[in-house]
Amino acid sequence: MKKQSAGILPYKLVKGKPFFFLGHPGGPFYSKKDDGHWSIVKGEMEDGEEPLKAAIREFKEETTIDITGHLTQLTPVKQKSGKIVHIWAIEQDFATDNIKSNTFTLEWPPKSGKMVEFPEMDRFAWFDEAATLLKLMPGHIPFVNEVLEFLNNKR
Repeated sequence: MKKQSAGILPYKLVKGKPFFFLGHPGGPFYSKKDDGHWSIVKGEMEDGEEPLKAAIREFKEETTIDITGHLTQLTPVKQKSGKIVHIWAIEQDFATDNIKSNTFTLEWPPKSGKMVEFPEMDRFAWFDEAATLLKLMPGHIPFVNEVLEFLNNKR
């Protein structure tokens, strides 16, 4: 079975303008990368796991935030790698200053024998539409565009 991921894309409206909640991948490979590397908070689904349950679980693991409310399923996107990504959008607002991500362990530096713990995501922020499209990894942009289209149709 192809790998699949699931996640949640919170957005909020500030004076009628959409802002999107994104996370920056942690670890040494992304430490100096910014534009084009931020991500929707998501993670791999376990075998047999329902995508929505996986999305809620992954969001909680990576942010410690319990998401509640009406979640809107967006159109799944097949990434270049072949992975299918399932995302739900939700209008919600919360502070980013106390978010603490779960961690992973990696041998660093490579071949050093030293195991180092890194956060899955090392930063979180709300971005306006233009900044979101700049910061977000290209494979996730269709999800933001779908939310923007939905919001434009509501007006």
